[in-house]
Formats: sequence, C-alpha cells, structure tokens
Amino acid sequence: MSTAPTSAASRISGVEVRSIDYVPLDERHGKVWSQGPLWFMSNAQIATLAVGVTSVTLGGNLIWSLLAIVLGALIGTLFMAFHSAQGPQLGLPQMIQSRPQFGYVGALLVWAFAYLQYAGFNIFNTILAGDGLHSTVHGPAKMWIVIATVLAAVVALVGYDLIHRVERYLAFGFLVIFGLLTIGVLTLNYPPGSFDLGGFKWTPFLAQFGVVAGYQISWAIYVSDYSRYLPPDVTVRKTFYWTYGGSALGAIWLMCLGSALAAWAGEQFDTISSLKGAGNNIFDGFGPIVVLFSTLGLVAVTALNMYGGSLTAISAVDSLKKVRPTMTIRVVTVLGTAVLSLVPALLSGESFQENFEFFLLLVLYLFIPWTAVNLVDYYVVRRGHYAIAEIFNPDGIYGRWGWNGIIAYCVGFAAMLPFFSTSKYSGWVANALDGADLSLFVGLPVAGILYYVLSKNLDLAGEERLSREEAVELEAAARAHGRPEGHHA
Repeated sequence: MSTAPTSAASRISGVEVRSIDYVPLDERHGKVWSQGPLWFMSNAQIATLAVGVTSVTLGGNLIWSLLAIVLGALIGTLFMAFHSAQGPQLGLPQMIQSRPQFGYVGALLVWAFAYLQYAGFNIFNTILAGDGLHSTVHGPAKMWIVIATVLAAVVALVGYDLIHRVERYLAFGFLVIFGLLTIGVLTLNYPPGSFDLGGFKWTPFLAQFGVVAGYQISWAIYVSDYSRYLPPDVTVRKTFYWTYGGSALGAIWLMCLGSALAAWAGEQFDTISSLKGAGNNIFDGFGPIVVLFSTLGLVAVTALNMYGGSLTAISAVDSLKKVRPTMTIRVVTVLGTAVLSLVPALLSGESFQENFEFFLLLVLYLFIPWTAVNLVDYYVVRRGHYAIAEIFNPDGIYGRWGWNGIIAYCVGFAAMLPFFSTSKYSGWVANALDGADLSLFVGLPVAGILYYVLSKNLDLAGEERLSREEAVELEAAARAHGRPEGHHA
C-alpha cells in the first residue's frame, strides 16, 4: 500500500462523516505536532489533579509522592504513546484494532470494558464539572452537569477536527493560568518533613506509582482515534514522541499540583476548594478563575470520551450485525453515550463518589493485559502489517474468535488477582505487602509473553500478501464510504 496521501484538497471539514471505517489516504490531513497539545490538555483537568493525592492521603510525604508520580507517568505513558503511533499507519480507530488479536466477535470482550470506562469517566468528569461551576458561577450543580454534557456532546458530534482545535486553544490558556497557579503553589507552607528523603514509605509510594501508571495506560483505548487521520509518512517515531511528551507533561504537572495541594491542605483537603484556595493566595479572585478554566478541561475530555465511546459502540454492534458506518449511526451512538453517563451523574449521591475509586481501579486492571496483547501483536508479532479489509470481514483470516488473544488476556488478568489492592478486594500478595499494588508489573509481562508464544503458528507471510492484494480495493471502497467484504476464508 502506498504510504503517501494522494490529495490535500480532500481535507475533511465540518461535521465528521467517518466512524469505525478505514480513512483513505486522500483524506489524511493534519500535523503530527497536534498530538502534543491534544494529549497535554486531555490530562490538564481536575480529574488528573485528583490522581496525585493518593500517596499523601495514605501517609506518604510530599517528596516521595512527587517522585512516584514522575516515575509512574514516565512508564505508564510509554504504552499509550505506542498505541497512538498505530493510528496513522493503519487509519483505524483504536478499539477496532483488537479484532486481529481477539477475533471479530471475541473483541466484544474488551469493547464492553472500554465502553464501561468511557461512561464511568464521564460520570465522574461531569459531576466534577458541575461542582466546579456551582462553586464559581453558582446555580444548581445538576444544571451544570446537564450543560457540561450538552457542550461535550456538540464537540463530539462535530468530531475529530473540532476536538483537536478545542484542545489546542485550551492548552494555550492553561499554560498562562496554571503557570501562575504553579508559582503560587511553590510558595505555600508545607508540613515539616514534606521534603525529607528519609521519610520513604513503601506502600504509599507503590500505591501512587500504580495509580499514575494505570491512569496513563487507561488512555490507550483512545489514542489512535485521534491520530488516524494523519498521513502515514509522519512516522511511528514522531507520533510516539509528540503523544508521549504531551501526555506525560500534562500528567506530571497536574498530579504534582494535586499532591502539593493535598500536603498543604492536610485533612481539610478537597479538590475544588483547595484549588480555589491556592489560586486566591496569588490574588483574591484568581481561585475561581482557575476552577472555572479547569472545568473547561473536564468538558473537553468528556467530549473525547463520548467520541471514543461512540466508536466502541459501533464496533460492538458491527460484530453482532454488520452495519454501514454512516454519520447517522455515529450521531445516535454519541447521543446514547451522553445519556448513559448523564443519567447516573444526575442520580448519583455520596455512595457513588465513595465507590468510584474502586470502579476506576477495576477498569484500569481490565486494560493492563489488553494493552500488552495489542502492543506485542503490533510491534513484535505482526510488526504493523495487517490485512485491514479483513478486520471488517466476519469470515476473514482473523476469525470470529481469536483464542490466542483471549487466552493471553484471561491468564494475564488472573495472574494479577493476588496483587490487586482496592477498598473492596485485596489479594493475598497485596495484603502481605501492607496494601502495595504490584499488579501492573505482573499483568503486562504475563499477558504479553504468553500472547507472543501462542502466536508462533500464525501465517504472517500470508497475511502480508493478502494485505497487498486488497490494498487497491480498500482505498476504493473507503473513498466510496463503503467497506470491502474481503476474501472469505
């Protein structure tokens, strides 16, 4: 297949019409550097800030919390950035790429978990946005939840290009507002021992590292959704670097701010009120500006979740009954995803927020073995060579059930169980380590290595040959906004 876009004149504008279908080369557009501000700003919001408080609330001191955040972000972001680099090369959304590993129907396993994550994060994000707007511009929090959801849905409906523009513009404002806030946070008075390197505690350090790394890995189900329109000649390396740099910087910055605010506020820590208080320390009235701008970041990332949730929902329906990926079905699934998160957000009470940390950890656990299987398949087993038309063929070479991927995933997840550490369940290894969570270090290698071993019998030469044979058909069908049936096995 040619690796150069055929025309710059076919740049998509207005409402996006594609969904899970392949993006033909003459519709590829954009610059690879756009991945930087997109993933920087996706992390630059209140929910990310809250991730950084784990170690401090468990009794760790500030300096070791900061070190755990940096280490967790640097390692966890590696995985999501490698997924991002798949987008321009394949021209496909992220989750549809699971079919070669899990099968046409078997991929429903991971899509169900992905959709749960999209909806769950949006419940949390819109509740935070409602609280933030209630505390700054006043009015009922539930009214603001509805408004935030509607705004996010509009952005998601317009699609790919608007999402990139919104995140890019917000990134410029963030640099100014949070730059000033960071200066103010650096001047706060912290408790004695906050920067004592001798105050290391193993359990809070590992807990903070695990939450940060897992949070960054959780972006893996999104990333190539927002790089798939780039021309393939942007290269894997450049896509990786821009995604990695933007996401890691945003995560480290916001999580470190959260950790510092938690150490400063102590038992009185509350995400929104502490953020507002730190802002007002710079000058009176700056705190509400910080919180208000932070809620815009929450609305933007909610749009990302709706957009990705829509693609995942279409993929799931397509695995059960083949559908044509039109703009109409994308609109229906975006609105459905919005409603699915809006209703629980409006009905949620204290019990939901108390249990939400457990939900997030569970979803993160579910995607650790998936990311191992997907990355090993792309970079080690198939080395980026896929018969893309066959991904949309239920009777094609990838089959309905990809047992190599399913077995590797299930074994990897099972191997993690003794290492889980949550408020609802802790494995015997985690209990022996006073709650330290090492599941990330177990699930990734077990699932990845097992998948590699099980994939030794694949006919990779045949797949690559079929890919070349179908290349012309693939491009022609995509330009007609259809999908090739592929060669039946």
